[in-house]
Amino acid sequence: MSNRRALAAVAVALLLATSGCIGLLTGEEPLTVSADPAAVEESAAREAGYELNDTRTLEVNESFEVAGQERQVVATNHLTDYRKSVELGPIGEADVGVFTVVSTPAVEIAGRTLNPIGSYSNARLIQFVQEQYSGMSDIERVSEQNVTVQGTETTVTKFSATATIEGQEVDVFVHVTKYRDGDDFVLALGVYPQQLDGEEENVLSMMRAIEHPVSE
Repeated sequence: MSNRRALAAVAVALLLATSGCIGLLTGEEPLTVSADPAAVEESAAREAGYELNDTRTLEVNESFEVAGQERQVVATNHLTDYRKSVELGPIGEADVGVFTVVSTPAVEIAGRTLNPIGSYSNARLIQFVQEQYSGMSDIERVSEQNVTVQGTETTVTKFSATATIEGQEVDVFVHVTKYRDGDDFVLALGVYPQQLDGEEENVLSMMRAIEHPVSE
């Protein structure tokens, strides 16, 4: 399942949009913004049955022309990806559980937050995944609930969808949440087959255990 690539695309798309807003500011020096990495507490991930799969730094370097002047913007965010391997009927053993955390800079200038993710709903965020990941379709909202992450109450939206895993279509649930922590926005997304009993609580426990910035 290419959910890691999908979330990377989400992060890049968000940063490109952010950079476009920043480009409205003029200046001779490049404007550089960077998010702090986010991850799940190691013990919580292990208890939920997930292993760290990948960490990536995603950087966007763009130039914009505004009022006849060019402004260079360098924006960096971070992606941390976890996988859970289970036996799934005819598919066999595969990485069917995916949990990804993305941190992206809020970019606040003169009291104004320029990163558009701040105003995006969870339904809008899941659209990015659907647009970038061709193996996911038929996304429908199922329910919502509030969880506390780093002392902040945030809404987790649960969606049902159909995903392609190892060439076969599988019904999955997707959980999405987003919150502001300091100078960054943090986005978390969990995907797993609907037939995995109890996996929703594992995903929620991972969300509750997000660290930002990551402890050394």
